Amino acid sequence: MKRDLTTGNIIKTMLIFAGPMIIGNLLQQFYNIADTLIVGRFVGADAMASVGAAYTLMTFLTSILIGLCMGSGSLVSFYFGKQDKVKMEVCVQGSFLLIGVVTVVINVLVFVFIDQILRILQIPTEILAMSHEYVIIIFAGIFFVFLYNYYAYLLRSIGNSVIPLVFLGTTSVLNVVLDIIFVVTFQWGIGGAAQATVISQAISGIGISIYVWVKEPAFRIRLFGKHRVSLTRESMKEITRFSFAASIQQSVMNLGILMIQGLVNSFGVAVMAAFTAAVKIDSFAYMPAQEFGNAFSLFISQNHGAGKEDRIRKGTRQAFAVSAVFCAVISVLVFLLAKELMLLFVSQSDTEIISIGMGYLRIEGTFYIGIGILFLLYGYYRGINLPEMSLVLTIISLGTRVILAYILAPVEAIGVAGIWWAIPIGWFLADITGIIYMRHREQKKHLRI
Repeated sequence: MKRDLTTGNIIKTMLIFAGPMIIGNLLQQFYNIADTLIVGRFVGADAMASVGAAYTLMTFLTSILIGLCMGSGSLVSFYFGKQDKVKMEVCVQGSFLLIGVVTVVINVLVFVFIDQILRILQIPTEILAMSHEYVIIIFAGIFFVFLYNYYAYLLRSIGNSVIPLVFLGTTSVLNVVLDIIFVVTFQWGIGGAAQATVISQAISGIGISIYVWVKEPAFRIRLFGKHRVSLTRESMKEITRFSFAASIQQSVMNLGILMIQGLVNSFGVAVMAAFTAAVKIDSFAYMPAQEFGNAFSLFISQNHGAGKEDRIRKGTRQAFAVSAVFCAVISVLVFLLAKELMLLFVSQSDTEIISIGMGYLRIEGTFYIGIGILFLLYGYYRGINLPEMSLVLTIISLGTRVILAYILAPVEAIGVAGIWWAIPIGWFLADITGIIYMRHREQKKHLRI
């Protein structure tokens, strides 16, 4: 199952490796969409708005964990490419300890401060109780989210993108089945949807943990006992740098989204429901570009560890071309099918919600090439051991988005459309910055030679 990304046809290697990751993340989105779609159809628009608001919070907080997993996975990939098995195993043990502690802390904080968090999100009074119920149940399973993502990123770091897909695919199907049983048959409402998600996450997390323990001895957790791996201050410092740089990047990204969600919430339930549905479509549409960027990052990391700079340059050019073509095609499809896509989530009678959602998709969805390039830039800088630059690009993208949204949205003639336009503007400013810096580094290296 392992795949060496330092040899063979570049784009073919990346696409074969990225394929299971793309399918897996599409399934992850399907996982999330299932709650929204079934709740929207069988419980109502208020419940769908509650899921949307709670999902944004969940995404922000779990992004901290996913970023930590992503960062540690990038470091493991570097040592895998360098063929340094000792440092690779140290990284595995240290990152498990670090991310496990962070997971517990997040869980405790959410349960203690849930009421204050929901008030900050400006959740309308009429859906506050439903949002509270959904969040409490969802966060009961956050440890399973950690387990799955931790081991999934470890396996991907050594070129195994198939096994994470197997577990995710199985539990995605289970989630849909349980959604139907709990929400439609038993009529447990929004709580039933949350329970279905937690049960599914538990099975994927525990399942992949067992697989790794049996099949990948180098990834077994040995923090205690006579066979434990010694963790030095230097190794933990390196792990923390990579993990937290990626984590801060992911959390800043989702903090910006959370702030946008708060602004959206101030426009009322109709805009909230439209935004919830449109964002699901949005995420589903450009997710392949995101996962291609993650695959590209591991390609860069392995080749950087192996010292293959020419292969990195060729791979970068080819990856940019593939992502640009894909994003252009998806933009056309989303623009043309905006109404039909919205109707997947709401009934035809909800004309206001459909109209608002179509406006979002036809403004923001036209410029997917911006986010496609940005995902590659994130991956490139993580791969060459400059995760801090990925964070800078995220701050530029999200900072622009938030500032413009809060400036434009209150203007009566612009309104909610100002939020939609702020998104692609942020993407392109970050793209320009990342490309200029990339070329600057290449020029400096050329001058040294």
